[in-house]
Amino acid sequence: MKLTDLAGKSLTYTEVGATAGALPAGYHHVSKSAVIGRGRERFERAGNDGTRWGMLRGAGLRVEATTAVAEVGAEVLVHLGPVVAPCRVVYVVDEQDRRGFAYGTLPGHAEAGEELFLVRYDPATDLVHAEVRAFSRHATWWSRLGAPLTSAIQRAVTDRYLRAL
Repeated sequence: MKLTDLAGKSLTYTEVGATAGALPAGYHHVSKSAVIGRGRERFERAGNDGTRWGMLRGAGLRVEATTAVAEVGAEVLVHLGPVVAPCRVVYVVDEQDRRGFAYGTLPGHAEAGEELFLVRYDPATDLVHAEVRAFSRHATWWSRLGAPLTSAIQRAVTDRYLRAL
């Protein structure tokens, strides 16, 4: 699969943007965060790295994307060993104290759903948080068959995302 194969493909779920609010029923939900430092400078650095696919790359995944910085419509191939996960950025967060993006799954992904990668600064405590929110369900026969393994891999990769920045 190549990046050029993704153009024009539809997302594999209907609840586009739902990681920004209440996660939809009928999916497995993930909502994890970790403190990754202190101060505005740390937030700026982590936010900058995060929007350049930093949580993914820092977790040991190989990323091919149509843009160097996450932007709505950017297409992404995430490689975890032999598994390739095609996605498209569905929204970007660029606020004073929050930065990140969410992408949704495209045909060929083992799961159907959306994942948000966010860095948040809390001025009251001076703490910087990395956050991951997602909803997904199995989209292929092999991910359903290997559900215990694919779920364990998903949990491990999520933890690595939080340590990546």
